Amino acid sequence: MAWDTERTKRLLLEAGAEEFSAFGLAGGRVDRIAVKAGVNKERIYQYFGKKEAFFSAVVESELTASLAAVELSGDGVPAVADYAGRRFDYQRTHPAFTRLLFWEGLELGEPVAEGIRRKHAQALVTGARIATGLSEADAQELLITVITLVDGWVTLQTADRLFSPPSRPDDRDSRRREFIVMTVEAATRAAIARTDRT
Repeated sequence: MAWDTERTKRLLLEAGAEEFSAFGLAGGRVDRIAVKAGVNKERIYQYFGKKEAFFSAVVESELTASLAAVELSGDGVPAVADYAGRRFDYQRTHPAFTRLLFWEGLELGEPVAEGIRRKHAQALVTGARIATGLSEADAQELLITVITLVDGWVTLQTADRLFSPPSRPDDRDSRRREFIVMTVEAATRAAIARTDRT
């Protein structure tokens, strides 16, 4: 029977996302990843190279999944607000990517898979510019605001407990989503109004 290389890579990337999002690059263990994937750990080195290169491949894989699941489309304020809400929904149910980015910032200080990420970021900025008529700089600021609001929620759950009374998780997520969308709507309107004045 022929070895299914693509399936093996997929299993390793999925196990890597779980491991690195929980423990970071330094704390993630190749042995545990291999066991979770049901694959010999030598396959990690064969397919991806060193641990850092594998971490980069995991981030790139999670980025690709996130971008495929949540696109920015439509026009005006509703397009950006809808994007924020859908990104919130996706990140809440798929927190690995956000956690990977936080570990990357804490441990590396430099983005991995920078070339492909910059290309995707530029495509997102272009989409925001087309939807809103904002300058490139303002579209960039608007999108980093959306990402910060949404992704911060995934990683700052303990801080939320200090500010909010205990509630059912679904109720809390729903309320938080509502406020994020409302904030993004206001920020988008303000950015468009500022553009219109200049």
